[in-house]
Amino acid sequence: MSAFITHCTGVILAGGENTRMPVLKAFIEVEGQKIIEKNLGTMKMLFKDLCIVTNQPGSYSYLGVPMLGDVYNIRGPMTGILTALLNSPNPRVFISACDMPFLNRNLIEYMAIKAAEKDAVVPVLGGNPEPLFAFYSRHLLGPMEKAVQTGRNSMRDFLRNKRVKYITIEEIKKIDTRGTSFVNLNSPEDIERYLRKKDIIRFKRTVKREVTCLD
Repeated sequence: MSAFITHCTGVILAGGENTRMPVLKAFIEVEGQKIIEKNLGTMKMLFKDLCIVTNQPGSYSYLGVPMLGDVYNIRGPMTGILTALLNSPNPRVFISACDMPFLNRNLIEYMAIKAAEKDAVVPVLGGNPEPLFAFYSRHLLGPMEKAVQTGRNSMRDFLRNKRVKYITIEEIKKIDTRGTSFVNLNSPEDIERYLRKKDIIRFKRTVKREVTCLD
């Protein structure tokens, strides 16, 4: 695919409590770029319409991308997905998270092809769905809003009995051989596990600088 993925908005969820990471995850540098900037670069090649769902707009305004605040004051990624669907000018959204630094463009394009007539397209890795690297249809708006309002926020449970195309590990490995699209940096241990030495050193310097500024 060389053109934009049509009838779809590319969305980055930049929420979460960031409790295990001493710095804002979206601004961790990977391969010389902040994750949020790196991911926007990938998304801009795929989608004409983009947005960031965040309750910290001041941190992301410099990016020049439309921002949305959660429509409900209820924690969890489902609220962010619902917010994106409610505000998208397109009938479908692609959701990614701000702490996933290795989005695979070819895998996203492959999943887009599978989205026709489906409520969602969701990869499965290790037997678990990956709801934060997935396509969702506006057809889910009604049941998703009800689920958020009633506190049933598990995406895995929500997707049961919906028209979902699950992308198998076999399909994933043909495109993203190491499954790095699904790496997310939730803790300093993840930094050590997944990033190159240069990026690890840069991260440690950033943390030290942040701590020094707070003292």
